[in-house]
Amino acid sequence: MQDPFSELMQFNLGVPAEKSKEIYVEDVRNFLIQQQIFNGAMKEIRTKLEILDEEFRVLFDHNPIHHLEYRLKSPRSIIEKLRRYDLPLTLDSIKDNLYDVAGIRVICHYVEDIYLLRKLLLQQDDLNLVRERDYIAEPKANGYRSLHLIVEVPVYLSEKTTKMSVEIQLRTVAMDFWASLEHEINYKSSGDIPDEIRYRLKLCAEDIYRNEEEMQRIHREVMENYLERKTSEAGK
Repeated sequence: MQDPFSELMQFNLGVPAEKSKEIYVEDVRNFLIQQQIFNGAMKEIRTKLEILDEEFRVLFDHNPIHHLEYRLKSPRSIIEKLRRYDLPLTLDSIKDNLYDVAGIRVICHYVEDIYLLRKLLLQQDDLNLVRERDYIAEPKANGYRSLHLIVEVPVYLSEKTTKMSVEIQLRTVAMDFWASLEHEINYKSSGDIPDEIRYRLKLCAEDIYRNEEEMQRIHREVMENYLERKTSEAGK
């Protein structure tokens, strides 16, 4: 596997050989600084989500978040995406054009939790919504469901404050289960899946979502009874 420093050498294409090493070192340093800032943006969003989750646990005895996953794109993935879209291989190009260098996947218990977290996040003054794609309301053709948000968040550094983009994917445990297995099936088959299998995968996604809706209704009824009982006990 190619190491990150070798991957970053590809930013130096067209540079004279006698200058390539000097510029390469500078590119690596600046790239690592940029990655550190993206990582800081990701931590900011992660902290916001964890605070909201903890608040709901204390107030309502319910955690909207099942768990969090997060990652930074590798140098190879970044370069490949820039090339795929015929974009310049520069650090400015990464910041201005790639919104998913920093990514957080939020696995929720229920669909209502997804939209609750969306609402609470976007009403925070220091977050700016760049783009939203709701694949829950309008699933992809293959059955995929998830809510995708691109947000800008300020990162406070020693000498400046800079806004960085973070991609947030919110999905339920059941949606994540389907997406993970569908991804594995696609990977094992190199994407060449017969139409009959694709149809069955879509049916599975629809069945899972119907079961999710019923589980949500059950949860809502249980929570209503729980809160009524708590209120009654407090009034005694």
